[in-house]
Amino acid sequence: MKILITLGLCLLTFASFSQTHHKIYDIIDAVSADRIQNDIQTLVDFGTRNTFSDTLSKTRGIGAARRWIKSEFESISKDCNHCLEVFYQKDFVTKKGNRRVPHDAWVVNVVAIQKGTTYPNRYVIMSGDIDSRASDTMDFTTDAPGANDNASGMAGTIEAARVLSHYKFENSIVYVGLSGEEQGLFGGAGLAKYAKEKGWDIIGVLNNDMIGNIKGVDGVIDNRTFRIFSEPTPPTETELERNARRFYGGEVDGISRQLARYIHKTTKTYMPEMNPMMVYRLDRFGRGGHHRPFNDLGFAGSRIMEAHENYTQQHQDIREENGIKYGDVIEHVNFEYAKKLTAVNAINMASLAAAPPQPNNVAIGGIVQPSVKFKWDKVDGAIGYKIYWRDTTSPTWDHSRYVGDVSEFTLNGIVIDNYFFGIASVGENGFESAVVFPNKIFRD
Repeated sequence: MKILITLGLCLLTFASFSQTHHKIYDIIDAVSADRIQNDIQTLVDFGTRNTFSDTLSKTRGIGAARRWIKSEFESISKDCNHCLEVFYQKDFVTKKGNRRVPHDAWVVNVVAIQKGTTYPNRYVIMSGDIDSRASDTMDFTTDAPGANDNASGMAGTIEAARVLSHYKFENSIVYVGLSGEEQGLFGGAGLAKYAKEKGWDIIGVLNNDMIGNIKGVDGVIDNRTFRIFSEPTPPTETELERNARRFYGGEVDGISRQLARYIHKTTKTYMPEMNPMMVYRLDRFGRGGHHRPFNDLGFAGSRIMEAHENYTQQHQDIREENGIKYGDVIEHVNFEYAKKLTAVNAINMASLAAAPPQPNNVAIGGIVQPSVKFKWDKVDGAIGYKIYWRDTTSPTWDHSRYVGDVSEFTLNGIVIDNYFFGIASVGENGFESAVVFPNKIFRD
């Protein structure tokens, strides 16, 4: 009888890790396209949100926009019994040495932190950009509505805060509006530096930049596909780590790439109608986004955005030439699509914020043997661990095995040469950390 009870408990535990969480579906259903539309309209109505535009007006310019965003976060906080810490984070940027800065100014971010109940110093971050631009990025007076770029991402971040603030999570969540993106990623650089100085343990950054367009300049209309950009390995890796990759692999297994895989998996699990497309690149060809400054300091970060851009509606003065209407106006934004991508963010932040810390010191062995061996350090909050593996040519983790509350395990019958491997922590609630690629080798 004791054996049967133990087996039953094991089966029950295994089943709990293979099932979905109803709370995640509730989060998806709670996201509102109407609220996102209203927020985009409000941001558009500020005329221009150029980083160097008017800061004193109550109705026009980036000053009015950031005050409104702060008031929205404060209103959300009031509704959840003051669960958000809302503040400005700012850095002074000067014209000297910056060719896209027309005059000295404060670059101001609006930050709202929902503190975790168990790991308050571990943060998952969702960002949108406050600022917009005209054809000439130095022109801070011309109308630049920036409806899709990037009122859509900013509105999505505010909406995610509305939805997730009704829940409590083990880890902290940061909702932030970043400024200065169009002039050189100043806002992201400022917040990344702030996080480093404060000793934040950042789980991942989900940068949302343009999540509302479904009609591409290539003629494609698609309201289901979106891109996840992520760099392959951290720019902060050491020469020793770089050399190790030549012999042991890991060219596409850095922390940002694991974050991208996590987003892909969570989306396919809970929103199978969506088509997440992992792009093996830091960002679009030769271009940049606000996750990059975090990557530069060694934090995991990916960019979530629409799959099909329309360049006549980006960084353009509002005008009509040769029958083509230029300008980033609200008529081009698909609010249902923006709702879907906001939900993608919300469920991934909820999943990461509910998960235990990743396992530490993951080591792998099994050279010239018919099995693969693993060792790792246990972490508080994990009741077990899951080993993942995939073909070396596969972009996603395709196989897994839950191995329980152990710190070492052997996968028999699997040859180490033919696969890549990783390990995730599993919490009592069934939520998993991002996968950790082995960072040590051992031999018996």
